[in-house]
Amino acid sequence: MNEYQIVSIISLVGFLVLALGALRTHRLDLRRTLLMAGAWVAIFGIVVLFIDAVS
Repeated sequence: MNEYQIVSIISLVGFLVLALGALRTHRLDLRRTLLMAGAWVAIFGIVVLFIDAVS
């Protein structure tokens, strides 16, 4: 693992903390949070599969 990968991992963890903090301020329950996270994972997965199929 080089220094750029370490910086990338640290920044991704920071982004995750910011996203979780934003969700926490909206006071969503765990079920709703997991549902929204699953929807975003599905959206990004569909986009990745589409880009992979086109190229």
